[in-house]
Amino acid sequence: MIATLLDQEVSIMKAYHQTLVINTEGCFHFVDITDKILDIVKASNIKDGIINIHTKHTTTGIIINEHEPLLLEDIKCTLERLVPQEINYNHNNFKIRTVNLTPYERPNGHSHCKAVFLRTSETLNIINGELQLGTWQRIFFLELDCSLTRNISLMVMGLSY
Repeated sequence: MIATLLDQEVSIMKAYHQTLVINTEGCFHFVDITDKILDIVKASNIKDGIINIHTKHTTTGIIINEHEPLLLEDIKCTLERLVPQEINYNHNNFKIRTVNLTPYERPNGHSHCKAVFLRTSETLNIINGELQLGTWQRIFFLELDCSLTRNISLMVMGLSY
């Protein structure tokens, strides 16, 4: 029994965290972060496990879809139809709003409401050190507010090489 255990490859459960900082260009900026995620998976030395990609902002989303310009425009138009920017939002009424106000508060109720239809994170499988994405799948960070510096928390967990 001992000889058998010594002959087997020993894998160690490991966690690897990195924060990805990006600068966005305004509302509906689709940032394809796939290549950066692939680099982080490689740097983690995780053989088999998962990566969780999590936005730390309430006016953004993480989505997986095809990187095709007309489709991205369709997604933008769909979100704008569901949550138009030009209507009144209580969140934007700084005369009655008393919670979470900052000195440079922006009227961004539409951004928060759009984000309700998106996910704040995605979890993907890693098998044999490779991120498991379909042929056309790309990972996007989607800005729903204005040009800002944003943080994405990435946690890779699994068995290391």
